[in-house]
Amino acid sequence: MADHQTERAFQKQKNVFLNAKKLASKKTSSGVRYYKKVGLGFKTPLEAIEGTFIDKKCPFTGNVSIRGRFFKGVVISTKMKRTIVIRRDYLHYIKKYNRFEKRHKTMHAHCSPAFALKVKEGSVVTVGQCRPLSKTVRSNVVRVEPKKIEGNVKK
Repeated sequence: MADHQTERAFQKQKNVFLNAKKLASKKTSSGVRYYKKVGLGFKTPLEAIEGTFIDKKCPFTGNVSIRGRFFKGVVISTKMKRTIVIRRDYLHYIKKYNRFEKRHKTMHAHCSPAFALKVKEGSVVTVGQCRPLSKTVRSNVVRVEPKKIEGNVKK
């Protein structure tokens, strides 16, 4: 239990009672751990089931439900703790010239420690909308595809 106690406050999962005499929750190889299915065809990662991380904003092990829209984007920054910046490219039609122009939006998404080793700059992620987690974060990573974009990601 001491391996994931890196914060000043005691880290525990909200839905797990640590002093239980008998096991009511799902038991894994590392002890009692709470996890859930997000639904909508997204599989719960193995790291979320068997890992020891504590993250209350994780959609698989925390108190966050995924609802609303799903977006795909390319990761352009992983410098923040448990937060990534993704870029979504799209085409905007200009009626006067009968042509399209390229546009993009950047958005922030919470990245669970279950995906921490998989997410790198250039990898394509699917994020699902959830309640506001901070000032700028309103989505959560639910799937990671391997790195497809090489070179400079920001262009």
